[in-house]
Amino acid sequence: MTSEDELLFAQAFRETRANHGAEITFYLPGMIRYENLRGRYPAISVTGSRCELQCEHCKGRLLDPMIQVSEPGDLIQKAVYLQKRGAHGILLSGGSDPQGRLPWAKYVDAIQEMAEKTGLHLSAHVGFPDLETCRQLKKSGLRQALLDVMGDEETASQVYHLNGLQTVKDALESISQSGLQLAPHIVAGLHYGRMKGEDEALRILSRHDPAVLVVVVLTGLKGTPMAGIAPPSPLEVARLIARARLLMPLVPISLGCERPRNKQGTELETLALRAGITRMAVWSEEVLEEALRLGLRPRFQATCCSVDFTDRFRMLR
Repeated sequence: MTSEDELLFAQAFRETRANHGAEITFYLPGMIRYENLRGRYPAISVTGSRCELQCEHCKGRLLDPMIQVSEPGDLIQKAVYLQKRGAHGILLSGGSDPQGRLPWAKYVDAIQEMAEKTGLHLSAHVGFPDLETCRQLKKSGLRQALLDVMGDEETASQVYHLNGLQTVKDALESISQSGLQLAPHIVAGLHYGRMKGEDEALRILSRHDPAVLVVVVLTGLKGTPMAGIAPPSPLEVARLIARARLLMPLVPISLGCERPRNKQGTELETLALRAGITRMAVWSEEVLEEALRLGLRPRFQATCCSVDFTDRFRMLR
């Protein structure tokens, strides 16, 4: 780490504490288990395991561990069951068509019914929707829209198979205008392990007042063209987080759940604390010790890290 890095992290840490206090929230998302704890925010795919977009880093593999439905009635039934089992909320997701759209028109009435029946906190990986779709989702009771944001034309077209970066920009505008909370995700190293356009993605996002920014790291999934590709180094990702903090000082920043789970992953966790995160999905004992050493006050919540901390979802550890 250079002296420039030290200065960058010191500035980012001061900015974070000045605007967000000493709290750091650790999240247990999905139905992940950690020791005797369990996440209470399961993910449901509304397209089953089907995805036509077939992005290079995923190829639909990320849908496999999700609860899978294919009809509106099944979605309502699953939501009621999960609410009775103690879920705080649900992350809706699914595969996209070749334009990056999900079949939300088929599900908006079901989403409204499940929201009214269960009171669950609802968020969704929305794909790249138009304004009317976003308005319908907001009216149905969806609270938060998650989407991946890139800042490079080649990454948008070659990795995500979209019709260029304008598709991403249009989706951001649609979400912002609809009143849905915007929870963008930046995948560090999305372009085959290279940092390419992530800083431009930050600049694009800074114009849209996100409710939270989630930074995740490329994970080479088996069965995809990126299997075995090395992700960016912990220092590269931490620098990105620090630059995000200085560009958007008031925005909560989370280190999301998709990242290496090894020695490098632990190094990233500790660097991310100094770089300006206010949230982290899943955690290690090492990062808890580092948080306390830095004078931070850990708290815990059993939801996705995009969801604001509330006593109702608090998890005792």
